[in-house]
Amino acid sequence: MYISVNGARLYISIAGEKQEETIVILHGGRGIGDHRADFSAFLPLASEYRLIAYDHRGCGQSSLSPPYTFDQLVEDVEGVRLSLDLGRINLAGGSFGGMIALLYALKYPQNLRRLILRGTAASYHHEEQALQNCKARLHKACSASINMCRKLFSADVEDDLELRLIWFALQPLYYEQFDPDAALAKVRQMHVHADTHNALFSIKESYDVRDRLHEIQVPTLVVVGSKDWICPVSESQFIADHIPNARLVVFEGCNHAAHIEDNAKFVQMVREFMSSTP
Repeated sequence: MYISVNGARLYISIAGEKQEETIVILHGGRGIGDHRADFSAFLPLASEYRLIAYDHRGCGQSSLSPPYTFDQLVEDVEGVRLSLDLGRINLAGGSFGGMIALLYALKYPQNLRRLILRGTAASYHHEEQALQNCKARLHKACSASINMCRKLFSADVEDDLELRLIWFALQPLYYEQFDPDAALAKVRQMHVHADTHNALFSIKESYDVRDRLHEIQVPTLVVVGSKDWICPVSESQFIADHIPNARLVVFEGCNHAAHIEDNAKFVQMVREFMSSTP
């Protein structure tokens, strides 16, 4: 279904509608991909919680409605909360979605119960280590180059086709057990919007909340794969060390999509976290 929020039409999925407590799920990727994989990873929890996930504006099947800014995406989270009359929410964000979740926690703490972060970072400086990881693991991605990786972190992508090709070339870096046929099928049908990507990376240096993490008081679960190349363990460790009521869980042998690579463990971690925190 679609809902109208802040001048955009957001494509949204809902499960567990009758449950009292809500988890809002924010997907990663700036102009790349959509909410489907993250929503599926949380779906086993629909018997206990209302699950809501949507495509950010300019992503997936949501409308291509500028502005594409960090602030606007935070306001869209709040717009979804108000539009659906959700009350206080639990907010889960992975990768870029985790960045938006952190910003939301800082701007709207009164509307938050708990925070769940997966494979994310507190500033754009994580790209420095990601580039080093790319160089070290480039042998895994024979069709990729370090220049493609740099372009992934830039506002200089030529068009949707180039972004799709770069994403496919870099896919082996994201998985410890890489299936090229599955990657081809996924990248072929995914939604890619270079304009959104470029707009959000053009302002990337505005994102740095490292000095404000101590302000987040809600219980926080921080999950990361031990092999995460793009948002490495050190980034999640920093977040967990500086949010007063945070717990870090490292998924050994998993990469950036730890919540999918070891879904049973992820669901169990979230279930324990939700039930053990007030």
